Amino acid sequence: MKNDNLWAPWRMEYIKGLTEDHECFICHYRDDPADDRTNLVLWRTEHAMTIFNRFPYNNGHLLIAPNRHIDDMDQATDAELLEMTKLIREVKKALTIAVAPHGFNVGINFGRCAGAGLPGHMHIHVVPRWNGDTNFMAVCGQTDVVSQSLYDLYDQLKNISAENNFPEL
Repeated sequence: MKNDNLWAPWRMEYIKGLTEDHECFICHYRDDPADDRTNLVLWRTEHAMTIFNRFPYNNGHLLIAPNRHIDDMDQATDAELLEMTKLIREVKKALTIAVAPHGFNVGINFGRCAGAGLPGHMHIHVVPRWNGDTNFMAVCGQTDVVSQSLYDLYDQLKNISAENNFPEL
C-alpha cells in the first residue's frame, strides 16, 4: 500500500505557536542562563545572545538576538548592532569548522507578514547552506530535512567554541 504522507509532528508546536499569545522565548532564555543547554543558547555576550532555531531550515540554523526586547533595528544601540554583526562572523567561523557548509544565508524578518515567527524581538537568522540542499522535499513537500539533532550540534559547537575561543568579540 502506498503512503502519500510524510509525518512531521514536531511542526505542530511551531504552527500552534503562530496563533497563541505567550511570552517571548528569547527573553525567557535570556533570563534563564542556568538552562542554556536545554534552551539551546550557544553563546551569551554583553549585548546579545546566540540561540539554535528550534524549527530550522537547515542543520546549524542559528538566531542572534539583542538581549534587550526590541522589535526593530532603529531601537538598537550602536553597541548592540556591532556585537550582533560580530556574532554573525563568529557563528560563520564555528559552523564552518563544525559542518563545512558551502555558503550561508543571513537575514532579518521584520513583521509577521515578512516571515517573522517572533515579530516582537528582533533577531538575525544565520543559515548554513550546501550545494543541492534545496531538493524536492523543500520545494514540493514544503518539508525541511535536518540531518543532525540540535543537541548533537549544540555540543559540537560548544566544544569548537572552547577550543577556538569563540565568540571572539
